[in-house]
Amino acid sequence: MAKTRSVFFCTSCGYESPKWQGQCPSCREWNTFSEAPSAPKQDVKSRWSEAKPPQLITEVPDTAEMRISLPDQELQRVLGGGLVAGSVSLIAGEPGIGKSTLLLQLAMRFERGKVLYVSGEESAEQITQRAKRLGKLNERCYIMTNADPDLVIESAGQLQADLVIIDSIQTLQASWLDATPGSLSQIKESTARLIRYAKESGCPILLIGHITKEGSIAGPKVLEHMVDTVLVFEGDQQHIFRILRCTKNRFGSTQDMGIYLMESEGLKGVDNPSELLIQQRGADMSGSAIAAIVDGLRPLIIEVQALASSAVYGTPQRSATGFDVRRLHMLLAVLEKRCGFKLGAKDVFLNMAGGLKVQDPAVDLAVAMAILSSSEDISLPADCTFAAEIGLSGELRAVSRLEQRIAEAQKLGFKRIFVAQSAVKSKPKSGIEIVALQRVQDALPKVFG
Repeated sequence: MAKTRSVFFCTSCGYESPKWQGQCPSCREWNTFSEAPSAPKQDVKSRWSEAKPPQLITEVPDTAEMRISLPDQELQRVLGGGLVAGSVSLIAGEPGIGKSTLLLQLAMRFERGKVLYVSGEESAEQITQRAKRLGKLNERCYIMTNADPDLVIESAGQLQADLVIIDSIQTLQASWLDATPGSLSQIKESTARLIRYAKESGCPILLIGHITKEGSIAGPKVLEHMVDTVLVFEGDQQHIFRILRCTKNRFGSTQDMGIYLMESEGLKGVDNPSELLIQQRGADMSGSAIAAIVDGLRPLIIEVQALASSAVYGTPQRSATGFDVRRLHMLLAVLEKRCGFKLGAKDVFLNMAGGLKVQDPAVDLAVAMAILSSSEDISLPADCTFAAEIGLSGELRAVSRLEQRIAEAQKLGFKRIFVAQSAVKSKPKSGIEIVALQRVQDALPKVFG
């Protein structure tokens, strides 16, 4: 009979060792090693006879990818068209951003079968009270507050659940591990068992994950490699907008995003975010420009706000919210060198309205125009928008998916859009005037007159 051996693992980082050590060589923590029996080793030949033999790829049955439709259209878009049967998805975000609200809403509106909602952070009474505030209760939703992954799997199997939601993966505690909830070994082992159950049963599992103070997902990095999909829920708690992004997706694209409004009744998906992002724009105000950007696969029309004023102290301040401050420095240098504006002695503050974080280089021209508008105290025309990247020599560069940007601007009633001349291959048929420019200084007489 095979002999049972013992292994020692670090409860802090999950490092394994054949013997006990006072200090973990991986994370350098003291007295964190705990003993656990390892499974007895079997003969390789006997294990191979029990395992499934290799298959030719041409003999593997071709089964169509089955997706489960969701009542939340924004979440369905980000996932690539719905939940894939047997998939495991991780949703992470800041505390209080709305992760639990998003998935509890999904549990209450899910109509494709039974839902098992597992919470290690709240009692069943608290979850029920919160669900009532979000709307009607789902009569096929079951609540479980036990954080043992084995009991969760057994309960899901007994109920024949069609969807399992874990809130959160950091609260699960496997009884066979002598480690606290949230430790690396607990997260890794609990996730591995849930993934095995999802693949064997075909039941999709949604996991809520915490993040660290640096902004990364808490737990071992292997957690993101193990799951099929990683979603990040972000946004400023001082704003009503919440952005759902996909950073990993084995079954679809990672280029799309979902936009939500945080209201008293919960999260509400936004069908036309561009209209909301610019509806509070002040009329005839200097320092405001409209940019046509693309975030993921979705075109957006956003407001760029700038404030340029004389520096009170010796060193001018440069501050940007929702925009890379290093790129702001570059654009200020271009405006001073190529256009002749003296901005070196002025404080410049930049803000992307609505709390968005913009990485699309097409916003460059709108940023430059907003800064000049504020510096000269001249308001920009309300019917124009911008979509072009600015190079170091002041040239305007083409941006991708210009047709979608033009269509979005036209839908919102804009009359002119300023783009790079190299982006216009042929004159597209549209009801909006396309102003093609070569350099940023060419835009000044057309915009400011």
